[in-house]
Amino acid sequence: MPSFLLRVWQGLALLLVPTVLASSEESSILEDWRDVWLFRFFLNILGYATIVIPGYLLIRYFKRISYLETGRGICFPVIKACVFGSESKTGLLDDVSVAPRNEAESASSTRQAVKLLFCAVGLQVSYLTWGILQERVMTRSYGAVDAEGGGERFKDSQFLVFMNRILALTVAGLWCMLFKQPRHGAPMYKYSFASLSNILSSWCQYEALKYISFPTQVLAKASKVIPVMLMGKIVSHKSYEYWEYFTAVLISVGVSMFLLSSATQKHPSTVTTFSGVVILGGYIMFDSFTSNWQDNLFKYKMSSVQMMFGVNLFSCLFTVGSLLEQGAFFDSVAFMARHSEFAFHAVLLSVCSACGQLFIFYTIAQFGAAVFTIIMTLRQAIAILLSCFLYGHAVTMVGGFGVAVVFLALFLRVYARSRMKKSKKSAGQAQVQKV
Repeated sequence: MPSFLLRVWQGLALLLVPTVLASSEESSILEDWRDVWLFRFFLNILGYATIVIPGYLLIRYFKRISYLETGRGICFPVIKACVFGSESKTGLLDDVSVAPRNEAESASSTRQAVKLLFCAVGLQVSYLTWGILQERVMTRSYGAVDAEGGGERFKDSQFLVFMNRILALTVAGLWCMLFKQPRHGAPMYKYSFASLSNILSSWCQYEALKYISFPTQVLAKASKVIPVMLMGKIVSHKSYEYWEYFTAVLISVGVSMFLLSSATQKHPSTVTTFSGVVILGGYIMFDSFTSNWQDNLFKYKMSSVQMMFGVNLFSCLFTVGSLLEQGAFFDSVAFMARHSEFAFHAVLLSVCSACGQLFIFYTIAQFGAAVFTIIMTLRQAIAILLSCFLYGHAVTMVGGFGVAVVFLALFLRVYARSRMKKSKKSAGQAQVQKV
């Protein structure tokens, strides 16, 4: 039984190409279309639109009638929290509050170093494990081996995104209940922007593994430092020093050299490679927007766990709505029931994702999106080194030189940052002496 969205697509297709779909092969054609990544992406967007468009219209309506001044009744607190928040400040593209940064700068250097080390180690452990499981789930078969040498593969990337987000929502919700959090002031709907870009970037990340090799995917991730900085200028109106651009380029070049020297897997066709590159381009764009939008939202002085709860709340709403509309939710649950190994991998994948999100939000709140991206870029190189250790891949001279370039860039970045802090401190002391 085709799902609602598939029926809509079928009706559109009958209008566009009736002579083709009127044939006896209509069902097989539609089934083939469901295996095309662009078609699946289109279905996902349609599913999200059924939630986003009514939500947008409701928000416009409540703002137009000045509901904050005239509203009454038991629904008033909910509508106020979702549409207006508890603060009068509503501009999302204003300058980001620098309170976390100033707080960090006033702390001791040792304490900041420990915080940075904690964030780096947490991100590395969570996402290195997550990367290994991700490749296993998307590229290998489950169940008994058939006559052709393969079992059954899991295909729905969006269900994996939902699994990750529902566990992360549960963890964040329990944390907020058990531990005192700052008073929440951001309108809830503003989380939907980061949520939508986050689930789209995650979907692209899973889907790309169907078309390209894991080293190629890591290569694309490693080179996203500059897109994140550019998105920071667009979303948050941030400015960066020349040495930040220079070291970002060095990091991207160094990691690219290493990954290119390690990528030996051959691709089956130019079409497959092109599809993978396009999907990875979508991942980089969506992910760069997500981190900077979250960085901007921290101006409301929320905790990282509150951020995690808000983003994942909308992510669960978007993904489960789209899965139900496509009829894919129960198919994926049935796959889990058939293959206990997949169920274990999916749950462990979600645990790593939930822990990783805690570290992501905390790192962005403390050090900003660019520092977070540097840590994650370094993780890409470690992931390839781990792959070489586990699977016996040889490291070439070019690859070794690339790793050296990465660590040189990181050293230069730390050195330049410390020099800038010292110069600012000296200038401040000189100003005080003059007064």
